[in-house]
Amino acid sequence: MKKLHVNVSINNDDLEFLCNPEDTLLDVLRNDLNLTGTKEGCSTGDCGACSVILDKKLVCSCLVLAAEVDGSSIDTIEGMAEENKLHVLQEKFLEHAALQCGICTPGILIAAKALLEKNQNPTEKEVRYWLAGNLCRCTGYDKIIRAVLDAAREMRKDHGPNYS
Repeated sequence: MKKLHVNVSINNDDLEFLCNPEDTLLDVLRNDLNLTGTKEGCSTGDCGACSVILDKKLVCSCLVLAAEVDGSSIDTIEGMAEENKLHVLQEKFLEHAALQCGICTPGILIAAKALLEKNQNPTEKEVRYWLAGNLCRCTGYDKIIRAVLDAAREMRKDHGPNYS
């Protein structure tokens, strides 16, 4: 089988890889590019553990063929922290104890980041709606929702009302 050549930007790094036509983006991220922060949960797009931001849209990487991302920009959990400084969402998840086993956490953090990039001042209902595609079997969702809302407040305070 002939492998396909793909050029992509992942976490602002230009990369290229070869993949089989049936390889998912999740497979390539974890197995070929060693970006193992993106987790495999269900492989059917139901749990959100494999969430990434693809060309500014939240997607389940288990549902995207790797060959489809040629020329795209992808943000994964590995790109959230800048150098040695955690993203405010990561800090707030720790502060609010909004994680336990960690399988769902990267996907939820990426989904929350995508939300806050679109809506800097979400209501609790909007956060719950936005994160509805991310399943957590350990924490319940209250601490997660509080962490996201706290992060939004912190980001508005640090960056003003129109942060990006």
